[in-house]
Amino acid sequence: MLTAEGIYKRYGRREVLKGLDLSVAPGTCAGIIGGNGCGKTTLLSILAGTSKANKGRVCLDNKTLRRNSKAYGEAVAYVPQENPLIGELTVRDNLLLWYKGDKKAMTEDLETGAGALLGVKPMLTRTVDKLSGGMKKRISIACALAGHGRYLILDEPGAALDMECKADIRRYLKTYMAAGGAVILTSHEIAELSICTQLYVLRNGRLEEIINHLSEQEFIGLMQK
Repeated sequence: MLTAEGIYKRYGRREVLKGLDLSVAPGTCAGIIGGNGCGKTTLLSILAGTSKANKGRVCLDNKTLRRNSKAYGEAVAYVPQENPLIGELTVRDNLLLWYKGDKKAMTEDLETGAGALLGVKPMLTRTVDKLSGGMKKRISIACALAGHGRYLILDEPGAALDMECKADIRRYLKTYMAAGGAVILTSHEIAELSICTQLYVLRNGRLEEIINHLSEQEFIGLMQK
């Protein structure tokens, strides 16, 4: 289980996260909503280990990130909003970087793993800069899962994508969860949040769990508070 306990984060005098707690078990999906600037991306970067909290701890199977950074990095995959790919390289070369040159492991994933399910193989010879946003997102997820991480953290995975690509990514995430993987994502889209097994709104620096199914108007109301 991945847990965050008593997470505080400030930028200068502005305190963004104020004692936040979260627990995510294998096979589940935690969705986080909230207004712009409320700290969603900050929280995900802390959970991913790319940013440090001022106070609190992040644990995987009761072992802290600080003391087990290598094992944590192997277990947790992170796809930020910004495209992490190298634009002038081909898709194949980007994948090889993430697979650390292990062509056999990359080929296996393209045949039966994340790369196959995300439809990456037909794009291998294309230069990343010439791909659509949806294709780049598929490849980013495949790259992030090169280490077969058990936890996948996604910051606005469906942003600026067409409906078909969004649906394909949702289908992949369901498959990933069914195989025992856990997902943590932020989103502004009801369809994307529909796959979540637990849903939270980030408000005033803390997560508040949403128990009941939200109507579109209720969802909009929460986002505006």
